[in-house]
Amino acid sequence: MKKLRVGIIYGGRSGEHEVSIASAAAVVQNLDKQRYEAIPIRIEKDGRWIIADRLPVSSSAAEVIEQSRANTAQRLGRGGREAHLVAHPGDEQIMTIERGSSPTITGLAVDVVFPVLHGPYGEDGTVQGLLELANIPYVGAPVLASAVGMDKAVAKMVFGARGLPQTKYLVVLRSEWKASPARITKDVAATLGYPVFVKPANLGSSVGISKVKSSADLPAAIDLAAEFDRKVVIEAAVPNAREIEIAVLGNDEPQVSVPGEVIPSREFYDYEAKYLDNDSRTIIPADLPAKTTAEVTRLAIEVFRAVDCAGMARVDFLMDGATGKLYVNEINTIPGFTTISMYSKMWAASGVPYPELLDRLIALARERHTEKQLIRTSLQ
Repeated sequence: MKKLRVGIIYGGRSGEHEVSIASAAAVVQNLDKQRYEAIPIRIEKDGRWIIADRLPVSSSAAEVIEQSRANTAQRLGRGGREAHLVAHPGDEQIMTIERGSSPTITGLAVDVVFPVLHGPYGEDGTVQGLLELANIPYVGAPVLASAVGMDKAVAKMVFGARGLPQTKYLVVLRSEWKASPARITKDVAATLGYPVFVKPANLGSSVGISKVKSSADLPAAIDLAAEFDRKVVIEAAVPNAREIEIAVLGNDEPQVSVPGEVIPSREFYDYEAKYLDNDSRTIIPADLPAKTTAEVTRLAIEVFRAVDCAGMARVDFLMDGATGKLYVNEINTIPGFTTISMYSKMWAASGVPYPELLDRLIALARERHTEKQLIRTSLQ
């Protein structure tokens, strides 16, 4: 049987670059070597594409982050050929260039692409749009779902139109904050009250997020979030919140895993608590009443369909610790993908081990691509 050639795109121009490397390493290590040939395509922090000389090897986000801080060569598997994705359909979708006195250009074909990119310029529809132009099957959400899922402000509007439960929120542009900080501070107190969470609209892994307990701390939190995006989301905090997550898998008929609960080591599940300390805990399946589990399941599918998602997503909820009321927090269209990430662990607890999960995602990508080829693109 001919092996499927799987282009694994990882790294990227985002603050989640190192987390992406760890996710990609887990994918590479768990692909069935009898069925797939992995082609590692690394996007450097400056945006250059490289066919890596060797596959990423560390599937621990903490380890990759530490290697990055130490600036060790192993963290990226330095070296490789310059690569360019050809933005039109063809038999050889990737062009590689060996620079020198006589540059050598070579074409490379892949059967499917597995983007393992977190954050802007990868999870937000930009790479997905490039893959659509090249007409290459790819794992995960299409352009629209990727863009909406990445932009928390737009996602909230979509969820609101669908009637999904959310906390109260405000969206503030960096320019608005610079022009009218006193007015915005007043609006936050009057509309949301305290405490609130302040977030960059377009980022993940809890980068740039602050919990603010009083108006005195609001300026620093907005300034921090505005370093990562021009648009800032400010949300009312859920009292005694429990963080409930659930994994979704499928295209038009999505399935859900058992839910899980994150118990952060810090006041909330920030970047340090996720990746750098060992004290955060997860409970899978989450200890929830059957009625609440059923509601989480229903809402997760509604969220998935609201953004017209495909392939996979992790849907995150906040639950009021006193009343049990659920609030949609966000949808992650390329969730953390190491073997110990919540998405894979929830599916493992649901009877789908990591290698099988990869098989199903690749099959879903090819299924969706085949269906898209039925769409007419000409009136002739």
